[in-house]
Amino acid sequence: MITQRFQELVTTTAFKKGIPHMRITYTPHPITDRPADLCREYVAGNDPLTDRPMLEEIYAGLTKKVSAEDGKGGFLKREPRPRLLPPDTPDHLMEYFHEQGFTDGNPIILPTEEKVAEMLKATSHEPDEWVGQMRPSPPHEAWYYTVEMVAVNAVMAGAEPEYFPVILAIASKGVTSLFSSTSSFARMVVVNGPVIKEIGMNTGIGALSPVNRANSSIGRCWTLISKNLGGSGKPGETYLASQGNQLSYNNLCFPENEDGLPAGWDPFHVQKGFDRSESVVSIFSGWSINDIAWYSPLPIHEVIRGWLEHFFSFGTRQATLILDPIVAADVASNGHPTKEAFARFLADNTGTPGWLYWSENPNALKQAEEGVEPYAGWLKKGKGAVVPVSRYKGRRRNNANFMASQDNNEPTTSIEIVVTGGGTNTFWSGGDFGYVGSASVDYWR
Repeated sequence: MITQRFQELVTTTAFKKGIPHMRITYTPHPITDRPADLCREYVAGNDPLTDRPMLEEIYAGLTKKVSAEDGKGGFLKREPRPRLLPPDTPDHLMEYFHEQGFTDGNPIILPTEEKVAEMLKATSHEPDEWVGQMRPSPPHEAWYYTVEMVAVNAVMAGAEPEYFPVILAIASKGVTSLFSSTSSFARMVVVNGPVIKEIGMNTGIGALSPVNRANSSIGRCWTLISKNLGGSGKPGETYLASQGNQLSYNNLCFPENEDGLPAGWDPFHVQKGFDRSESVVSIFSGWSINDIAWYSPLPIHEVIRGWLEHFFSFGTRQATLILDPIVAADVASNGHPTKEAFARFLADNTGTPGWLYWSENPNALKQAEEGVEPYAGWLKKGKGAVVPVSRYKGRRRNNANFMASQDNNEPTTSIEIVVTGGGTNTFWSGGDFGYVGSASVDYWR
């Protein structure tokens, strides 16, 4: 049973998997956030595409004898793309790339043999070596890709050859930047280590803005890889984000300002077990980042705590803070000697807004109404009062196809902290991004 909005997706997926005659019954769309009574009306009514009674259609689909053709299954063989295109004018080739969906809608650098060969000189790995595999989401087939295939997309994105090991490290994680979900995901990549200065990434003024070639083209290349090597980005089939996400153009690609870290605050990659001398990319997944410049008589760590307590996003159980070096220094000087200490302070001292806690925990609400403590005491303060239960505690279980999740039984936090920026304002950003994983850049040199 599929809602009618996803007819194209399900029929295409069934065809690709070798079961073009899959029996499908469609329901009206949407069903998310619709009351149970309305959903029952849908089931008792007609399939909106065939106009046949839905229950009769389901019964027939389950009981009708399966023919030999109906029983076919297995992925259809994907025809290989040609390595080279016939010669043509630059304008015609550019238009061809746009028509085939090989671009992000913006002009590209045409990947000539000479430019790709120059890109390949930046790595010791062979052109035909497999880098990884990627898919739009778990139901889809995973596509494998080689070093040369990644190099083609690096050229298209406008990357310099010296950026290529960073791009290969991102590609090796196999995480698409265009995850096929209706809820408009985005991705983020943070770069750490000596490679930042080697290739001239911007850690200072405008670090998150489109003012630096390395930051911009590396982030853009991830989108092109996701489209061309990971099969993502076709609306209605391999990309279902209802509104999409503007962050996906560059995928929030930036380096950490390691020189701007307060004493005692480790770079992000060191927190994840890498040596300080290693160059590393770290992948995050989420929906949004809120930019905040909030002047208050409160110390900045209390301002961040208050914002985090009331911050809400779909299923928020993790958060990432991007702090300007000025903010990081202020936080450190107010009794938070490490990133981990600050994250622990935030996790231990943020509750959950009452409206959110009671809506997500109906059993707790029932016990509160029956006088069971501590729920009853919390409810006495009003349904809108903050409940002293943190959303940011727990061990993360990283899923490369989706995003970070957590286990509330573990005494850790799901708050990540990265420092970047030029120190011109007490500016910081926060959002629902969760850490997915990291990869070595040095391996791909």
